[in-house]
Amino acid sequence: MACKPASAFEAGYVGSAQKPGLVLGNAAVTPPPGLYMFDQAVAYSGSLIGPGAPNVGGESTSVHIPAVAAGLLWVPGWTLLGATYDAVIVQPVMMVDVGSPVNVSPVGMHNTFLAPAELSWKLGDSGFYVKAGFGMWMPTGTTAGANGLGNVGAPWWTFQPNFVVSYFRDGWNLTANVFEEINTASTVTGYTSGNVLHAEFTTTKTIGNWTFGPVGYYVGQVSGDKSSAFYAGAVNVNRYDIWGVGALVGYNFGPASLNVWATQEVSARACRRHGGVWIRQRSRLARLHRLRQPQLSAVGAGCAWRHARANHVLEIAAPNPAQRRRTEARLG
Repeated sequence: MACKPASAFEAGYVGSAQKPGLVLGNAAVTPPPGLYMFDQAVAYSGSLIGPGAPNVGGESTSVHIPAVAAGLLWVPGWTLLGATYDAVIVQPVMMVDVGSPVNVSPVGMHNTFLAPAELSWKLGDSGFYVKAGFGMWMPTGTTAGANGLGNVGAPWWTFQPNFVVSYFRDGWNLTANVFEEINTASTVTGYTSGNVLHAEFTTTKTIGNWTFGPVGYYVGQVSGDKSSAFYAGAVNVNRYDIWGVGALVGYNFGPASLNVWATQEVSARACRRHGGVWIRQRSRLARLHRLRQPQLSAVGAGCAWRHARANHVLEIAAPNPAQRRRTEARLG
């Protein structure tokens, strides 16, 4: 499917606070009580292609986006409405290296992610879990340029309600993870990008220390943009929809787990297609360390670390300020 060079969000913005596919493999299960520190390294590589994409001598412009992030996961052992409570905070740092003829390499802090409340319900002995939460991307990232989008941060708040359903039993992880990004107006331009809906699907099987299976996702803009005087009323009127499929392979080393997955976006409307085209590979290395834990029973202590694998990984975005997007003017 051919993609239009226009996308339905403010010029210079990647289109979502969280890159599609970053929480593939996560389940609605919460680890045992404790304070956990986790870190994650993510690398993107690929090229810009499609209508309007820059190139030199017929060669596509390369893009490399390394990112690291660290966070805390707090599970105090509280129950609310029969659910286990937890809270998460994450701080990503990244670089965007875009080759010739663009030649830009901004480095900085991405917006901080905070989830002050997540609730996970275990539905008896059925193997099913349900999690609901509320998170936010706070405008703490590095910004630059006339519209504040010349670096990796975004000058606005993004609120993110989340709902997860999992079957997590006998080595199976069948998960549907649905969340929406609700953007506020930019504090620099006053422009408001439309809300973005994510749905990510995991079907994996764990045998011994190995985990493998198919994954997929959908991401799309579900509400329109609102322009401002900064752009003299110009607004992006298109919306985008992206479907991606792929596979995940993981290995649990004990104190650390490695998950590698690849996805191909098989359908993309009003955007440049990713996966095997723009992003050729994604890798994730996540480690989860317990810093503090309440007193556990002998049985609980024995199984605590087994359940404390990095099932709850952070969410970070990979902005690409080199992408140039055309706006369409809406008069009046």
